[in-house]
Amino acid sequence: QVQLVESGGGLVQPGGSLRLSCAASGFTLEDYAIGWYRQFPGKEREGLSCTSSTDGKTYYTNSVKGRFTVSRDNAKNTVYLQMSSLKPEDTAVYYCEAERDYTCVDYMLLAFDAWGQGNQVTVSS
Repeated sequence: QVQLVESGGGLVQPGGSLRLSCAASGFTLEDYAIGWYRQFPGKEREGLSCTSSTDGKTYYTNSVKGRFTVSRDNAKNTVYLQMSSLKPEDTAVYYCEAERDYTCVDYMLLAFDAWGQGNQVTVSS
């Protein structure tokens, strides 16, 4: 069964940091492009980043560029989203997704073979 399992969400104060994990089960994540996005209540999802499976390059949307960083640990078959300088407006449910053999052209991963269950991130004092 192909699936992504997310972890690491929670409550953090403004200016703090949090790391989300996205672990693959049933497939080798290294062969897949990874996208992260978030969803605010009652709104459309917002794409955050896309990391290519071919060259590992990552594109970020402007709202998180310089604050969020995507990394991979192929040995653990896991991708991470390191979030720093968090703001209350970053409060959302965060999702990872994966598409096989895809080269990103911008921060959006438009099609995907697998996706995570979502992780609540709350930034509040």
